[in-house]
This record gives sequence, C-alpha cells and structure tokens, in this order.
Amino acid sequence: MNPEQAERITQYADMFAAMGTESRLRIMQRLLASHPQGLVVGEIQAALGLSGSNLSHHLDKLRIEGLVRVEREGTFLRYRANAAALQQLLAFLYAECCSRSTAVNPRAILKLNK
Repeated sequence: MNPEQAERITQYADMFAAMGTESRLRIMQRLLASHPQGLVVGEIQAALGLSGSNLSHHLDKLRIEGLVRVEREGTFLRYRANAAALQQLLAFLYAECCSRSTAVNPRAILKLNK
C-alpha cells in the first residue's frame, strides 16, 4: 500500500468513527434528509432532543472529519451534509465490496432501499 492509499484509509476510518455514535448517525440522517438546504442548529436540536452542548460537541466532530459543512447566517449556524465527502466514502466501500470482490451483490443493496 502506498502512502497516499494509507492516508485515505486513515481518513475514511476517522469518518466512520465520527459517525459511530447513535447521536451523530441521527444528525447525519437528518442532514441528508434536508439536503441541500440543511438545518440550523435549533432545528436539529428540536428534532433530536439533544442539549445544546451535547449537540455542539457532535456537530463539531462531524465538521472536523469533513462530513458536514457549516455556514453562519446572521445569528444562526446552518449545517449541511458534505455530499462530496460521503460520496467518496461510499465509493471506497463500493469498490472494495462490490467491484473488487463478490462479498456483496450491488443489486442487493438497491433492494434494501425500496
């Protein structure tokens, strides 16, 4: 494995780790459902029932790992899922499981979403 591949795998592992809690996975689910407009912090907080400090901690971890983007809108912070980063992460998984091996049938994945 060359250094670039090793760095990418480390990055993807960090991204998976960032989504590795129930709260962060629920945040990502909400942000993806609201894509592309995203949600302001108060909307996320109301939907998930997290305290402000707890939500801030989770959003910061997701932002640091590049899974979400944040923009200031006046006095509000709007968060959006980073679709490009998620696409790279899914492409990595897809390449390993569905094109370089036969571990998972890609059609089976599509059936799960129906």
